[in-house]
Amino acid sequence: MSKIEIRDFPEPLPRDVLDRAAKLSSANLCDGMIGLGIPRDGCMESGIYPVSPAMRSSGTICTVDTDAGNNMPIHLALYKAPPGSGYVMVIDGNNVQDYPYFGDNMMLTGKVIGLGGMVVDGCVRDREGCAGMEFPVFARGYLPRGPQKIDFGGINRPISCGGLLINPGDLIIADADGVAVAPRDRVYEILDKAEKKLAYDEDRKAVMREYETARLKGEPTPELAPKWVKDIIGK
Repeated sequence: MSKIEIRDFPEPLPRDVLDRAAKLSSANLCDGMIGLGIPRDGCMESGIYPVSPAMRSSGTICTVDTDAGNNMPIHLALYKAPPGSGYVMVIDGNNVQDYPYFGDNMMLTGKVIGLGGMVVDGCVRDREGCAGMEFPVFARGYLPRGPQKIDFGGINRPISCGGLLINPGDLIIADADGVAVAPRDRVYEILDKAEKKLAYDEDRKAVMREYETARLKGEPTPELAPKWVKDIIGK
């Protein structure tokens, strides 16, 4: 009998949550966690980044717990995942730098079964193959050697990845800026704040564009500085 602990996959996040998350960036999601007491505002460490800058992923997290370049539990998680589920697999690889955890064969497996992407606190290989298949992968780096297969690890239990404590079922958004994770039990509160901040940012950009147009035409320009800056300057 395998020593790998296999727990049930989490209930996918509600459709409205996934649809709202699909319209946000990782930065937007982190903005939604400012001031809520969530460690690092839900932001993973900067060392975990996409194989290609154009890659983006969002969805419900499933987890894998492993170490020492051991990809046996990752294989098991891939083949246990419900087809078409859209889960984003987040792997605690303990920031191992001696072995990669997977390459383009396992990435392609994740793509064809319908995962939303893979994030690993560790290295991968076959970078060019991954970049060409349009499947989002986020990792700390690349190594050409092969991974190990050892009978230990866990599937869908709480993990630490990129400086964050992560539970199966949490919300993830990953893109060119990095990876952000929102706790499931606070996801509506976080999305509300994120969308409010995004609307503010869009309004600010509109003012900036209006200012530039007026300046280039030699017309009176609108007030450019935001209210909080004017309040400080006026003190």
